[in-house]
Amino acid sequence: MTLNLPFFRQLAKALAKQFGDNCEVVLHDLTSTDIEHSVVLVENGHVTHRAVGDGPSHVVLEAMKAMGARGSAPTDHLAYLTKTGDGRILKSSTIYIHDDTEQKITGILSINYDITSMLLAEQALKSLVANEDDKKEPESIPQNVNDLLEDLIRQSVTLVGKPVAMMTKDDKVRAIQFLNDAGAFLITKSGDKISNFFGISKYTLYSYIDVNK
Repeated sequence: MTLNLPFFRQLAKALAKQFGDNCEVVLHDLTSTDIEHSVVLVENGHVTHRAVGDGPSHVVLEAMKAMGARGSAPTDHLAYLTKTGDGRILKSSTIYIHDDTEQKITGILSINYDITSMLLAEQALKSLVANEDDKKEPESIPQNVNDLLEDLIRQSVTLVGKPVAMMTKDDKVRAIQFLNDAGAFLITKSGDKISNFFGISKYTLYSYIDVNK
């Protein structure tokens, strides 16, 4: 089943027109095998500097992982904070598009609204910029798969809480299993970069992934 691009193009244009230049609308196509170029539609791409043909975000990798796991289909994530590479704060929503059977995710519609200027007047506009994840650090939005992989690797190091040079085997296992759960190994040649980063062979890398299986 393919996405109804004319419908989503019409919807994206309407949303962007309604909310103005600060509102970006992005459509990811998950029916294609080319996951590294999942973006098929963008309105107001200047918000995150993305364009048609760009790669996935964290939520796309999560959806791809969930599509292969029973009973773990992701639910829509609404009104949460994200952060661009240049530090602007966005209020984002992620909507999962399913096929007619509701069993398979075929696409992801992302809405990102730049609220940076509003945050400068947060007290006066508090009700407008309220979000569900006030206590969470805004999630970065990568521009390409290399940025995404580097961000996931940084998250794995933060999770362990120590630099690679001080990590034990158990620490590295924990970090690599986090990367696996996050879908990092869906990215082409990610195994080479991750094994080099942690100073292990690819054989050891994959043995760490399977250690609890």
